[in-house]
Amino acid sequence: WILAHPESELSSDQLAEFETSLAELQGGAALPHVLGWWEFYGRRFHLGPQALIPRPETELLIEHALNQTASAAKILDIGTGSGCIAITLAMELPDSRVTASDLSWQALNVARRNIEDYDAGKRIMLVNSNLVDAFAGPFDLICANLPYIPTNQLAQLEVARREPRMALDGGPSGTVFIYEVLERLPEILARGGCALFEIDPDQSAGVVNRARISFPLAGLRVEKDLAGRDRLLVIERA
Repeated sequence: WILAHPESELSSDQLAEFETSLAELQGGAALPHVLGWWEFYGRRFHLGPQALIPRPETELLIEHALNQTASAAKILDIGTGSGCIAITLAMELPDSRVTASDLSWQALNVARRNIEDYDAGKRIMLVNSNLVDAFAGPFDLICANLPYIPTNQLAQLEVARREPRMALDGGPSGTVFIYEVLERLPEILARGGCALFEIDPDQSAGVVNRARISFPLAGLRVEKDLAGRDRLLVIERA
């Protein structure tokens, strides 16, 4: 905006704020953390270093959730982080009831602020839980954007220096938490329900094989993101 409006003069306070933000950015801070917000599915969400920055790829999960879920669905969002998935589904499906869980209290505090901003507190319940430990189900829709980066790859990635390791580290194979949820998913996914898992493209075949063990009769497929890479595991329970 400053470059596009050379005729405008900044106040001393504006200039100081701009210089501080620019220094943070040049120092390696992520742009969403400098701004304090980021956009996801057309909405702004408050953001801090306590929660994962929403990615465009995750909007694929939202699209499939909306296409396959009734408006009055009972929904579980595992590893909610900033709450962007849970809030988006609650806003797009106004008759739904959403439970959003996370192991991190810091992340849940970020999600709570976003829920308050969208006045969605009556339809979203926040739960501190390790994956699905706190739940008995059944849920019509289960969404999971869990950590899926292998531990030994984190040191090579700039994202690991900017965002919470808990939200990135998927264990030695990158699939530890995904497999743990898949093992227990039959206990909490309703008959006729749908589960959606964001995955790393390299994990596609292994994740499908593991899902087949838990759901031998379910419809299983992997959807590609806009870059043409395997990104979303879809489980449709018979």
